[in-house]
Amino acid sequence: MAKKPDPSSRIADNKKAAFNYFFEERFEAGIVLEGWEVKSLRAGKVQLTDGYVVVRNGELFIIGLQINPLGTASTHISPDKQRSKKLLMHKEEIKRLIGKVEQKGYTLVPINLHWKNGKVKCEIALAKGKAEHDKRDTIKDREGKREVERAMKGRNR
Repeated sequence: MAKKPDPSSRIADNKKAAFNYFFEERFEAGIVLEGWEVKSLRAGKVQLTDGYVVVRNGELFIIGLQINPLGTASTHISPDKQRSKKLLMHKEEIKRLIGKVEQKGYTLVPINLHWKNGKVKCEIALAKGKAEHDKRDTIKDREGKREVERAMKGRNR
């Protein structure tokens, strides 16, 4: 199971995923990128919110991860910002994930992109979708915590 990466090494987070899904397990996967994509990631030109992971021929691919090319991208390549990217994991882990995803209600969701030893890693989660009432409970809890924080802050003054 993946450890939480250092906050300074974070490239992008998918905050929407935590609101829409319950995370069962988290995994760390390598990601196959082209040179211009790595440069764009260093510049922070990435959007992860619409991304999802699919299984094709026993391999994992991330779709909807949008990496916008830099203006200084090379002229001899045509960057495709919506290209599906292959995720790299051990074969046993992939087989285990495929078995879980085939169960009703489970999906694979990208949580964040981060640097680890000079390489880009993608943290993915085995997740179950939240119902509408669960989302309302999440909002209610968040509002309650904010009110408590405000009360504590006002009391300490």
